[in-house]
Amino acid sequence: MTDSSLSPGSANLDKPVHVHVEAAGSAAPPAQESASDRPGEFSAPHGPPSITDFLTDGSLAGLCGELTRLTGVAVELRDRDGRSIVTGSGRRAWDVLDDAEDGARSDATRYPLRVSGETIGWLAVAPGTPRLSEDARQRLEHVVTLIASASAELCENGLELRHRLHELSVLYRLNSLLTRNPNVAAILDTALDSALDVLDLDAGAIMLLPEDADGVLSEHEKDLVTAASRNLSREWLEDPQPLSKDRVFDQLALRGESVVSPDVTEDPRVLIPERARREGLAGFINAGLVFQGRPIGVMRLYKRSRRDFSDWDRRLLKSIAQQSAVAVQQARLQQARKEERRMQRQVQLAADVQRRMLPRTVPSIPGLDIAAAYEPSFELGGDFYDFANLGGHLGLIVGDVVGKGIAAALLMSAVRAMLRAHAEDIYDLDEVVGRVNKAVCRDTQDHEFATLWYGVLDPATLRLTYCSAGHEPPMVIRRSPSGSPPATIEELSVGGMVVGIDPTQKYQRGTYQLSRGDVLLAYTDGLPDALTFSGEKFGKARLRATLLRVLQENPEMPARQIVDQILWEVRRFVGLARRADDQTIVVVRAV
Repeated sequence: MTDSSLSPGSANLDKPVHVHVEAAGSAAPPAQESASDRPGEFSAPHGPPSITDFLTDGSLAGLCGELTRLTGVAVELRDRDGRSIVTGSGRRAWDVLDDAEDGARSDATRYPLRVSGETIGWLAVAPGTPRLSEDARQRLEHVVTLIASASAELCENGLELRHRLHELSVLYRLNSLLTRNPNVAAILDTALDSALDVLDLDAGAIMLLPEDADGVLSEHEKDLVTAASRNLSREWLEDPQPLSKDRVFDQLALRGESVVSPDVTEDPRVLIPERARREGLAGFINAGLVFQGRPIGVMRLYKRSRRDFSDWDRRLLKSIAQQSAVAVQQARLQQARKEERRMQRQVQLAADVQRRMLPRTVPSIPGLDIAAAYEPSFELGGDFYDFANLGGHLGLIVGDVVGKGIAAALLMSAVRAMLRAHAEDIYDLDEVVGRVNKAVCRDTQDHEFATLWYGVLDPATLRLTYCSAGHEPPMVIRRSPSGSPPATIEELSVGGMVVGIDPTQKYQRGTYQLSRGDVLLAYTDGLPDALTFSGEKFGKARLRATLLRVLQENPEMPARQIVDQILWEVRRFVGLARRADDQTIVVVRAV
């Protein structure tokens, strides 16, 4: 009794055996001639595959021969072109006979071996009745069906594995380059060469967007820069016209899709088919270089002839493009870190120069106790203080340039130099500040200005002449005649507006008579403006209260201790909050 479920159907129809796996339909060169079968070597899978790409020891051809001898019916293994594959002689495991059959006149029942939609070979069963049981023919064909299915599945898996290995090989090469040479040009050259080699393409280019680009493409290609190219003319690379209408190819690529065209000279989406024809381009595939959703550029590859790209081609190019984007971004970050270290070194050198511009010691003048401190919020600051010997008189300077960092430090240096130069030649303080103001207005922009306070003290008479340019008014803590704790604080605010805004500004000078035991405190706004984590300011009221308290506790407290006590109170108030502004303080005590 026969089992109808095993019937292969009509003997005049091909019986396809197909194992579908989401993989590309290309394969490597024949296994017995390919370098990919030699240990440590690899070649790209180019062209339609054949069963011969997967044969190793000839066991499948030998199985067909054994079935023939067992049943008396010819069972043959044939390649994609219909040529017989038999067990080999001598050193060869199998041979291909040059006897391709014409399918139209063959009376054999053929069972195609399909891999990823491609017929890679056949199992052919000749007419005849097997020398076995009554249903032997039916069961023989069923066995052949199973063999074909198993063979196709093994070939499918082998092809997929080969694709994966090719993909890993390219990505490993890119990763290796990144660790050895973090250079964007070298990385992109290797990525482009690898893509052209593994996909068997003829020309290509990698185009990068500017580093600050937001991914929005213009109507032309002037927003792209050629980072690497192979076998493309300068005219093609520099043509501002995009390849596709409305730049749809690039738009899709930067959204993460792989775009293909079998022939750009016949594709209705292409804007310049005649130019492509003159350049000798046909097949086209591209992918976007995208890093964490941020577009970096596009990789465009071409074939000189028509090319139908497979899913594997798309997937591999997308992997190369993604890895290239990561490598480019990593290289850029490393370059940025290198540049940052270089800039940091320059900042450190500049900060050292700035510290040397501040007085290394305070003047030693009989009858005066002087102390000062400067604490920048960054390595470079905009505050400064200075002392000047003016023919036996003491010049006192405290300034604060708007902003922080390098720009503020440069402007601070300029203001300090101008003030020193004018102070040595001009007696009137208001004239000195006026000239500094005109110079700053001439040499700076509207948003660049500085506050300063300039005073001249006669140590013999303790007469203080001063001029303020928008600066925090210094405080004078007066000692009572009886020697009891101080009870009054006065501020010195005569002058005018900040320097660097109005070149016509007129400044006034004020005078103040100090007495023995009085304390003069000049400072910048970094002290009262110091903030806690909650945003509360230290404020002038706390600064005044601190001065009164420390001098009440010790009326003869030296200037150095007064400076330290004030800074300590500010630190204790703000806690671990970061210093938001430079802090400068100068204390002069008449003793």
